[in-house]
Amino acid sequence: MIVRVATEIALNKFFDYEVPPQMERLISIGSRVKIPFGHREVLGYVTEVIEKTTLTAPSGEGMLPGTEVPVKLKRIIKVIGEQNLITPKVMALAVWMAGYYCCSVEVALRSLLPKMVCREQEGWKKQLYIRYNQGVPEPDKLTKRQKEVLDFIQQKRELPLTQLTTEMGCTSDIVRRLEKTGKVTLAPLKILRDPYANLELIPTQPRKLNPAQETALRQIVSAMDAKDRGQVKPFLLFGVTGSGKTEVYLQAIAHALEKGQGAIVLVPEISLTPQTVERFKARFAEGPLRTQVAVLHSHLSDGERHDEWHKIRKGNARIVIGARSAVFAPVDPLGVIIVDEEHEYSYKQESEPRYNARDVAVVRAQKEDTIVVLGSATPSMESYYNAQKGKYTLLTLPHRVDNIKMPGVRIVNMSSEMRMEGVPQFSTMLKEAIRLRLDEHQQVILFLNRRGYATQLQCPACGYVAYCPYCSVALTYHRRECLLKCHICGYQVKAPYNCPECNEPGIRYKGTGTERVEETLAKLFPLARIRRMDTDTLKKKDDYQKILRDFGLGKIDILLGTQMITKGLHFPRVTLVGIINADISLHRPDFRASERTFQLITQVAGRAGRGNEEGEVIVQTFTPWAPAISYARDHDYVSFYEEEIQHRAELFYPPFGRLVLITILSQNEELLQRVAEELRRQIETRVPAEALHSLKGPVPALLERAEGYYRYHIQIQTRKMSVLSRHLFDICQEFRCPEEVNFTVDVDPVNMV
Repeated sequence: MIVRVATEIALNKFFDYEVPPQMERLISIGSRVKIPFGHREVLGYVTEVIEKTTLTAPSGEGMLPGTEVPVKLKRIIKVIGEQNLITPKVMALAVWMAGYYCCSVEVALRSLLPKMVCREQEGWKKQLYIRYNQGVPEPDKLTKRQKEVLDFIQQKRELPLTQLTTEMGCTSDIVRRLEKTGKVTLAPLKILRDPYANLELIPTQPRKLNPAQETALRQIVSAMDAKDRGQVKPFLLFGVTGSGKTEVYLQAIAHALEKGQGAIVLVPEISLTPQTVERFKARFAEGPLRTQVAVLHSHLSDGERHDEWHKIRKGNARIVIGARSAVFAPVDPLGVIIVDEEHEYSYKQESEPRYNARDVAVVRAQKEDTIVVLGSATPSMESYYNAQKGKYTLLTLPHRVDNIKMPGVRIVNMSSEMRMEGVPQFSTMLKEAIRLRLDEHQQVILFLNRRGYATQLQCPACGYVAYCPYCSVALTYHRRECLLKCHICGYQVKAPYNCPECNEPGIRYKGTGTERVEETLAKLFPLARIRRMDTDTLKKKDDYQKILRDFGLGKIDILLGTQMITKGLHFPRVTLVGIINADISLHRPDFRASERTFQLITQVAGRAGRGNEEGEVIVQTFTPWAPAISYARDHDYVSFYEEEIQHRAELFYPPFGRLVLITILSQNEELLQRVAEELRRQIETRVPAEALHSLKGPVPALLERAEGYYRYHIQIQTRKMSVLSRHLFDICQEFRCPEEVNFTVDVDPVNMV
């Protein structure tokens, strides 16, 4: 038996090895193996089982040119694990990723598994357990103390050694002596680490669906029952906030479980995972469809991720919930993949391989012959365009469940709020609305997508602005810590009292962040219970869940936060949502700025009025006429899409053309420019003309310097991404960069800065 192996070393080559006869039954595609490689031993994955390995003889070797020459192969040393770690279909997905996202297969494979699963040594946590042996005769000679300990073990039947020594106040020596009698057995047992073991669940039952939900579910279930599911188009479930998309997901998954299949549910933010896990565990906690729900995301410990992954691979958990890496979960057979909030940019991996989990989910569904459902209240332009062109099947939920009204949205032009001291943080309308809600004992959510106290330090005398020494951005002032911080590289320095340039004492802090708003709120509403939620306040693993739990119990009146509070939250007592500055994302130098602004406003507005009381949203802006803001006021996604799609067509931006963004980095700007120009020449000469709609750059990136490196961009637009990716990968492999220069290739980028 001969197998082809991809090593952990990113050589983008496969190597053939012979399988010893005693290992043949253990080997299949996706098996983890240890192999001899040169003068060392490395780990790899079996990618293919082949019949034989031969080399073709060149001319001049005493054989006819083209003659096949047998090859003596090295043998596999060891098979790791009881079963293959990567299923054949997920292996095929990794090969597709490598070709599409311009990376080696080894790099693509590396992203499929948690690190601890890849190790040669077992990653299970083990604990010594003591077990009472029922059939063994009672020992004749036992001390009084030994008899007491043995009686305690008999009552428990089996318990951890640490529990016994703690509760009985004995040492392990007495247990060892009892073990010699044969009446007890002491052995290490695997201990599963469950990150959500302490969830208090109240089992729920399927809810009655409204007509729109019933229609959507019927189409999804019909597709799940189709004989040739691989030909079924992806579903785009377009439902307004609060329209009951999650209930459709739950009932679709129930149908998959009835058929003996599993499900993957992707959520865009790790912070959303606990709420989603609780809802899904509560639904499948009991009854004939009872199953474990596994969780995969980067905030779990290595041990927790190891145990959750093996729970899935062994088939003990048939539902997986997680962030983007959960798209590779080894669910087999797979009945449905759900991508909630499919428009979110956090589905994009910013390090190699730079995949988008939403797009990978669509491809995996094709390869697994299964169904994928993309859900959103504000679909990405690409997904909605695919639905309009018939590539996806569009399902709509146009109304909130139980006939709850959408919140009314009021726009405040902050230009009219200008005062002598500048622009206030709160308009008169928003202050009065907050006061009214507090008087009525209702809750308020305030959104500002900018953390810190002030966005920059500036001297009014000489104009000095404090910049990061490693990045081309101004430092953000954090008042509580009295620090200036860079939100790009993490650099920080103590905030000065006088100007570092001219020693002027009247230094000023300009701009507003969540820390400053929190301070103002405390002055305006001294009796209100206020909590701020951003990455500066969430220091511990469970801080996010604790704040949301307190908010749900009514212990917080005003919740102030950044983007993490804009989606997925369901609190019926929230009747007011205030957006402090809607222009922050609107004026980013990015062709998606308008789309992102519309999505943010619509998503955060959707947190209001989800109970019996009607909700209200107040949006503060200096550009009330901007389409992203005016259409968001009317909850009118379709009109926004129709206007925005025209601009995309004119500029050949997605969804009409596809993008590749190449970033070249170096601490030597002059050398960087020369290398970038040469790289452009290589692309011009080696990529076929039909794959190059436009080639722009190299030019300095919008964020010209980050973490001490100068950055240049080359942007490519194409209609034929598969052709472009293939040639770009060859260029990447062969292009020789000086050691001081590096470059990355980002296919379908979402961050243009």
